[in-house]
Amino acid sequence: MRAIIVLFAGALAAAAADRPPVTKVIPVTDTLHGVGITDPYRWLEDQNSPETRAWLDAQNRFTQQFLSGVPGRDKLRQRLAALSRVDSVSLPTVRHGRYFFMRRLANENRSSICMRSGFGGKDEVLVNPDTVGDASISIGLADLTEDGGLIAYFVRHGGEDESEIRLFDVDQRQLLPLRFPRARYFGFDIKSDRSGIYYGTYTNGKGSRVFYHAMGTDLSADREIFGSQYGADALISAGLSEDERYLLLNVAFGVPPRKVEIYVQDIAANGPIRTVVNDLDAEFHPFIADGKLFLSTNWKAPNWHVFAADLKDPARDKWREIVPESQWPIQGVSRAGGRIMVSYLENVQTRVKQFDADGKYLGDVKLPGIGSVAGVSGRWQDDEAFFNYTSFVQPATGYRFQVSTGRQEVWFRPNVPVNPDEFEVKQVWFQSRDKTRVPMFLVYKKGLAIDGDRPVYLTGYGGFNLSETPGFRRPAVIWAEMGGVFALPNLRGGGEFGEKWHRAGMFENKQNVFDDFIAAAEWLVANHYTKPSRIAVEGTSNGGLLVGAALTQRPDLFGAVSCGFPLLDMLRYQKFKVGSYWVTEYGSADDPKQFEYIRKYSPYQHVEKGAKYPAIMFRSGDSDTRVDPLHARKMTALVQASTGSDRPVLLDYDTKSGHSAGKPINEVIDDETNWMSFLLFETGVKL
Repeated sequence: MRAIIVLFAGALAAAAADRPPVTKVIPVTDTLHGVGITDPYRWLEDQNSPETRAWLDAQNRFTQQFLSGVPGRDKLRQRLAALSRVDSVSLPTVRHGRYFFMRRLANENRSSICMRSGFGGKDEVLVNPDTVGDASISIGLADLTEDGGLIAYFVRHGGEDESEIRLFDVDQRQLLPLRFPRARYFGFDIKSDRSGIYYGTYTNGKGSRVFYHAMGTDLSADREIFGSQYGADALISAGLSEDERYLLLNVAFGVPPRKVEIYVQDIAANGPIRTVVNDLDAEFHPFIADGKLFLSTNWKAPNWHVFAADLKDPARDKWREIVPESQWPIQGVSRAGGRIMVSYLENVQTRVKQFDADGKYLGDVKLPGIGSVAGVSGRWQDDEAFFNYTSFVQPATGYRFQVSTGRQEVWFRPNVPVNPDEFEVKQVWFQSRDKTRVPMFLVYKKGLAIDGDRPVYLTGYGGFNLSETPGFRRPAVIWAEMGGVFALPNLRGGGEFGEKWHRAGMFENKQNVFDDFIAAAEWLVANHYTKPSRIAVEGTSNGGLLVGAALTQRPDLFGAVSCGFPLLDMLRYQKFKVGSYWVTEYGSADDPKQFEYIRKYSPYQHVEKGAKYPAIMFRSGDSDTRVDPLHARKMTALVQASTGSDRPVLLDYDTKSGHSAGKPINEVIDDETNWMSFLLFETGVKL
């Protein structure tokens, strides 16, 4: 009899292991603009309560138990490690013949701050993260002086947006005792004579402010020099001009900003803070060079253009347009070697044009092929500049560019074990629901049979004017190596075709983004690449909202979903973390008109009891100080309780990391192994 009882208990335990933990329901009903909205899992918003922590522990145990049963994970991890564990070197910042950069060797998990004396000099480690803190921290360059003798570096814990800033004397190889506390910083500039530091930071309850720290004094004595006239909705940053004569002050309202104000101060003459622009609902990106103020803006130009202004008299009626708006959107403007470098997107491929200070065209920067360049970095007074070039199947390679001659040489090329010649990369176009034509990149092995049964990895973003351009992605390469197709549509809401494309996917037009994504999946099926059960979708942050909306609107169209660091309860997102800044992109349910269109797509409010949802993995972590992880917690509980299918619904939740970059590479490999093995397994790919 005892043996029977033990067997029965074992069977119950095995059955329970196949099901997610039961989540208690404590409904809370809010009335928004006369509409009752019930939230069954409001209690999970409290991240630190003992009940939430116990629930998270149970969810992680369930997820790890499921993943441990997925065959072939070790082989997948090995391939991810082979693509990841190579030497990695960032583009350098050059001061006085010294080249400062981040470097992670193949056998290291985190990047160190390094320096070379001269372009061909020997790498020297200045700051190793192992000497700074535990394995959860990452470091990076924040600023350095003109002579390269003093650097500031940030220390980030987990994936937080907040960081500490520390100072390091390069000549003495010594850490200075001064430390700037954990905060969000918006600009950090050390005066080259080391007399002081200008920085912008967020102060709790007040919003952003700009301060001046006089070296040798206590931080509590730092002088607030700008920002007191603004509320918490303004993001204020400060930066010194290259010659350190001027201080530029930017005030941005929202992310992306609905409005940017620009102010300038001649600090060399101890002059007043002067207004450049503060009355236009437009974006402005300023920089100072050649004694002029240059303004890249979308004011009266949805594809952007560039103005030059006199610093002594920056009145708007005296601005000169030096780079006019064109057919193709400007993605970035920088300066190097006495030239203005303007990056364009032409059908989602990068082109970089050079102009002099008066707007005369001086030719293109020759790129290695059809791919992406984030921008050209350099200094107005230096003849050398740097850029990274990448494509879907070529890892980012750094180049040094001599501006006066056009001569290029490799700064760093990673030794990643992948042969670009084995892959096919093509761009196709499809029609969305409203007949808008949308482009999409496809990547797969050459000679692949298009038989209607290929596993597809479909991803996207569609928001905040961000463009999804060709760039090396380890998961995409592995997916293609395994006989699948990687698909990246350029959804509305991004910046691929200028501000009009962006606005077509924001506010009341947000549904266009989801329609574009759904249409991409339907095109892949109609053109015999795949079938719904073999489509895996993945998205992070705003992309998490994208796949969350897609899975609730068309659960029949996808086989598996990875939804990372997502926004999902769109009726409450603006109340948490820095969500209020994104009201300029999404709107807010606090506004009765915006409430109406937001509630039509908000994924959390559109989970249906009994709907046959695909396999889903939600991903988040405690240290996400940008998108509150409550979205992933609540949505996991709701879909687990509601799904009418037998497909797994998991939560992969990291108690130490979050949204921002900086995770050790071993943890990145583990994370990618988790969600990739889940997607591959659930779409029928044998690992």
